[in-house]
Amino acid sequence: MLRLKLPTDPRWVNLAEKSIEEILVDHAFCEQKAATSCISLIVTYSYLKPIVERITPVVREEWDHFSLVLEELNKRGFELGRPRKDEYVSQLFSFQKKGTKTEIVLVDKLLTNALIEARSCERFRLLSEGLNDKYLKKFYYNFMVSEAGHYKLFMDLAKIYNSEQYVKDR
Repeated sequence: MLRLKLPTDPRWVNLAEKSIEEILVDHAFCEQKAATSCISLIVTYSYLKPIVERITPVVREEWDHFSLVLEELNKRGFELGRPRKDEYVSQLFSFQKKGTKTEIVLVDKLLTNALIEARSCERFRLLSEGLNDKYLKKFYYNFMVSEAGHYKLFMDLAKIYNSEQYVKDR
């Protein structure tokens, strides 16, 4: 369903559990960036009603997610600290088409967001299934469900602005 070329090594959850502070900090910043990305889409494509109407609730949800993760950080006595560069996302951005038709650029942005949500969904599933902390298992299960919905939304929006075959091939 998520169309990821390579799965995350299932052993990743063992490393994540040993560095849960780092996972939570990274997660918080990812939620911030997701909200910002959605706002950027709305601002850039404010003349496209489906973009504005369907992504606006995602902004709110992503910011609520940031708040939940921040609350979890505080509860555990962890600090948010400074943001770090995300190499995975930087690499995805490098594949976006630029300087071409507006619809092509928009579809690439939507697909990039979809891929980010898909990877998050996959990793949250691993955490929800593999962590020993029962509270965090449920915490990440809820995020997994949400990210799956965001992935589907971005894919559906991409298909509005280009053919299903183009989106699948791209």
